[in-house]
Amino acid sequence: MKILVGITGASGSIYGIRLIEELKKAGVEICIIFSEKAEKIIEFETNYKIKDIERLAIKRYNNDDLFAGPSSGSYELDGMVISPCSIKSLSSIANGFCDNLISRSATCCLKEGRKLVIVLRETPLDLASINNMKKAKLGGAILLPAMPAFYHNPKNIDDLVNFIVGKILDQLNISHNMFNRWK
Repeated sequence: MKILVGITGASGSIYGIRLIEELKKAGVEICIIFSEKAEKIIEFETNYKIKDIERLAIKRYNNDDLFAGPSSGSYELDGMVISPCSIKSLSSIANGFCDNLISRSATCCLKEGRKLVIVLRETPLDLASINNMKKAKLGGAILLPAMPAFYHNPKNIDDLVNFIVGKILDQLNISHNMFNRWK
C-alpha cells in the first residue's frame, strides 16, 4: 500500500506526524508533502524536526513542484490524507484550484476515485468553509475533522491524538490499536 500524506499550515501538525509514524509501523509506503507554513507550525507546535519526519517516508515532494508524480492521475497511489488540512487547502480542493502539489494531488485522487481523507482543524466554521466541506464531500472526499471523542477515557493529549489517527487508519482499512473501541 502507498499513501501520500500532506501536512498543511493548520494547527495540529501532530496528527499528520503521528499518522506517518503509524503508517510506517504498518509497513505502508509513505510519500509526504509539507506546505511552507506546515514546516513553521511543526517547529512551533512540536519537538519534531522536518528531517526526522522525512526519514519515515520513501519520498518527500516539494509543494510547489507541479511536475512531481502525484500531480498526475497515472501516479500509482492507494490514497491520500491531508492532516491537518487548512481551510485554505480545503477551499483549493473543493473549488478545483490546483495551485500547489497538495491540492493538485488531492484533486487527482478524487478524479481517479481514490480515497482522500481530509482532516480539518478549524473551529468555529464560517459558511464558506461549510460550503467547501460540502463540495469536497460531494466530490468524493472523506471529511474527518479533528474532533476527539471521550468514550475511550483518554488520560492525556497523546490519547486524544491517537484517537484521531486511529480514525484515519480506519478510513484506510489499516488495523490498529490506537484507542479502545466502543463495545
